[in-house]
This record gives sequence, C-alpha cells and structure tokens, in this order.
Amino acid sequence: MIQIKTRADFDKMREAGKVVEEALLTLGRAVEPGITTQELDEIAKRVFDKNGAISSSYHYGEPPFPGYICVSPNEVIVHGIPRRDWVLKEGDIVTCDVCCSLEGYHADAARTFAVGRISPEAEKLIRVTEESFWKGFEKCTIDHRIGDVSAAVQAHAESFGYGVIRELTGHGIGRQLHEDPDVPNYGRAGHGPRIVKGMAFCVEPMISSGRRDIALLDDDWTVVTRDGKYAAHYENTIIITENGPEIITLSEDKNV
Repeated sequence: MIQIKTRADFDKMREAGKVVEEALLTLGRAVEPGITTQELDEIAKRVFDKNGAISSSYHYGEPPFPGYICVSPNEVIVHGIPRRDWVLKEGDIVTCDVCCSLEGYHADAARTFAVGRISPEAEKLIRVTEESFWKGFEKCTIDHRIGDVSAAVQAHAESFGYGVIRELTGHGIGRQLHEDPDVPNYGRAGHGPRIVKGMAFCVEPMISSGRRDIALLDDDWTVVTRDGKYAAHYENTIIITENGPEIITLSEDKNV
C-alpha cells in the first residue's frame, strides 16, 4: 500500500535529505586514487554522527549489511560492501549509495564518481545515467503514472545501447526505507500507480555499459554485471507536493 505523506512528514524527510546530500558531497570530494572503500564508508558515518542521523543500510536485511553505505566500484552495480583491501585506482568509477534516517524518516540517494582521470567511455556512462534520471524526473508530476517515469528512463538509456538493470528498482520511501510503490527503470508508459500529492519515492537508474544481465556474489549482497562491464547509478528522493515534484537530496533541483 502506498503511504501518503503529510506536510509534516515531508518536513522531516527534507531534514534527512540534507544529511544524505552532505554525505554525498563530502564523499565526492574524498574520492581519489588510493582511498579504500572502507575509508569512504567511515567518512559517511562521520557525517551521519555529526547530524544525529542513523545509517539506513547498517545491519539492514539478511544477512545484515555490514557497511554504513554501499560502495560499488566498476562492475559492481549496487550493494558493494566496504572493504579495507579494496583500494580505488586511477580510471576506476565508484558508486556511493547513501541512505539515512533522522527522527524516524528516511532519505536515499546515489552518485557515481570518477576516480582520477577516467576513460571517455566511463564518463559517457556516468553522464547518460544521470540524464536518464532527469528524463524520469520530468514525468514525476501529478497525474502521470509510475510507468511513465520508468519508460522515460529506459528509452534514454537504451538509446545509447546501454543495458538497463531490471531486477533492481527504485522504491517508495518515508518512515521505512523501502515502501510501495516499486519504481522500475523499464516499463510501459501509461501503466502503474498514478502519481498523486503526498507520494514519496526514489528514482534510481542503474545502467550497464554492456548487457543488462547481473550476478549475485557469494556474500549475498554484492550485485555485479555478469559481463564485467562498468555500471553507473544515479538516485534521488522525490516528494510530490501541491507545487509539484521536489528533490530533497539535491539542493538546487530541476523542478518541472
């Protein structure tokens, strides 16, 4: 069931969104050759602690996720477990997926960062993944449907020959990290739940530079591209207000 939020709920979610954004900005400045994925995790935790926020990822699920954020380099699509022995090197890309709760309300966003100088192909993948988000965001207006968002993301990514990951989706969010509705990155326009005032959800294109097939590693968390090609991820939390969609994990959002 889709949970419709009040203005008071949205005010709480905005505060959580500010913490997520601060963490991502801090992480983006820290990403450089030689840093470990564990060090990135520790940086995010310090931002959470400073703001009195709680990681939504830490000990989530079964088996309990061991990191405070997901740190996913190169062919890792999502749910990369932070590791002291994974040292990022020049030419890598790395996704930081950050979610936290503050006073019982969650926010969630992800960015893929370049590690030093990266190839033109990797730069293009990161750019197109973000563009796919904005194509979906254009459809996040009252009386559109979730399928309109999904179809817009899919059409843009696939126009570049990229693989759109289907097993992993965006999601509703609020008092729980994952709520209804699912927000796939593929679908049919005109289908799915209608977007109405009071909804809150995450749109998060996960795009592979190769095929869309995935594999789950033995840790039961890390999801990788089956062909070993790079993947990128771009996500924001969106609330639907009487004035239209608002991104709460990005200060200068591109309101429709």
